[in-house]
Amino acid sequence: MQILIALIAGLVFGLGLILSGMGNPAKVQNFLDVFGHWDPSLGLVMGGAIAVGLVAFTWAKKRHTSLLGESMQLPTSAVIDRKLLTGAAMFGVGWGLAGFCPGPAVMNLATGHSEVWLFVAAMVVGMLAQHAAARREELQVK
Repeated sequence: MQILIALIAGLVFGLGLILSGMGNPAKVQNFLDVFGHWDPSLGLVMGGAIAVGLVAFTWAKKRHTSLLGESMQLPTSAVIDRKLLTGAAMFGVGWGLAGFCPGPAVMNLATGHSEVWLFVAAMVVGMLAQHAAARREELQVK
């Protein structure tokens, strides 16, 4: 049952990405190009996502288990530190240069375009490098 719900959630997410234009790198880059051919429409998409997320997280914070009975695993830290700012900056630069963030990039693998596959490969390498660095830091603390 959980796999089916995860599949449905992924399909709804992917459909939302397609309908909002988030899967089109040119649309994303035009949103970020405030001094050129600026396209503010993705701001509405982000605002809608923030509104839905705000309601969902407010509700989730009051629960101890998910709707499927699993324990809730929400972030507990509210610290804005160097790691968070560095990660956010790297995400923003990658998003601006490539026009993709992780969800739309994975969705666009189906297009078969080499630049999408290159982006996802670089993303996976970055994730593995971050995981290795975090493990190394964790071992040094012990």
